[in-house]
Amino acid sequence: MPYLIRPALTALILSTLAQGAASACEAPPPVVRDIDANRYYSDKHNSIVDPVLKARNEAAVKPVNDYLDGVARSANAWQRGRKPADAQCALGWLQAWADGGGMLGAMTTNQSWYTRKWTLSGLALSYARVQAAATPAQRQAVEAWLRRLADLTIAHSDAHKGVRNNHYYWEGLAITATGAVTGEARYLAWGRKMFDHAMDQIQADGSLPLEVARAGKALSYHLYAAAPLVMVASILDLQHPQLDRLVRFSSANVADPSTLRRMTGFEQEKPPRMPGWIAIYDRHAAQPLSTEPPPANNWDARMGGDRSLPNPLEHVRGS
Repeated sequence: MPYLIRPALTALILSTLAQGAASACEAPPPVVRDIDANRYYSDKHNSIVDPVLKARNEAAVKPVNDYLDGVARSANAWQRGRKPADAQCALGWLQAWADGGGMLGAMTTNQSWYTRKWTLSGLALSYARVQAAATPAQRQAVEAWLRRLADLTIAHSDAHKGVRNNHYYWEGLAITATGAVTGEARYLAWGRKMFDHAMDQIQADGSLPLEVARAGKALSYHLYAAAPLVMVASILDLQHPQLDRLVRFSSANVADPSTLRRMTGFEQEKPPRMPGWIAIYDRHAAQPLSTEPPPANNWDARMGGDRSLPNPLEHVRGS
């Protein structure tokens, strides 16, 4: 007779599998220096995905995404279990790409730059989980590499001022996380500048005009834009009523997207629940929002892996 697995048991199984996957360390994958990604939206609102272009882009960035995921899984496994082999696996992969100049080559399109900044975000956040286990030589190599990636990200962002939407926020998370693990005050200041700019963009109702402009994906992009802002707020230990408004506006539209439907004139893609970054928000916010536990599988390598496992860079309320 079939039986139901309790949610807590499901979470334990997923966690065990993730740790098991990370425990057998494979050789680092070949270093990717150049990224040749492509845009995959077909309309002026950037809301309709062309499946052929999407598949082409996913194939192009798969080696980078797989590398990030591998680093994150080993780093998360070490934070949970403190097995030295897990830390050295993550650090070995990081140092291999640092020594090989990973992602320091040609970025052929804006989408390539986007991929690099998302990856930098995840790498810095994963490195934070294993930094305490790094040797001086590993720290020197990895942190110098992260700085080079951060400097390139800042230069590209500052040279292409224009639409400061979710992409700017993700750049800010990448730079803030790099600043936190390297101790570079200028990176932390750059992240704070981004955060202040984002707070100024949030309207009285909690909406972001540049994400409202995404038509049928307006809700999806409010949720996507909030994710890096929530993590930056925790890293920098910032409480801000505007961020609270954005999170609550997004949550209300997940429950009932009629407000964004009226604002955009388009039906919205409705997720089944709030994304897992809400766990980060709830750990730091003065007034947590969630009334339910985070999803059992709360994985996002761009945010350092398991978002239910507090990152060492976070400021957890009451700790």
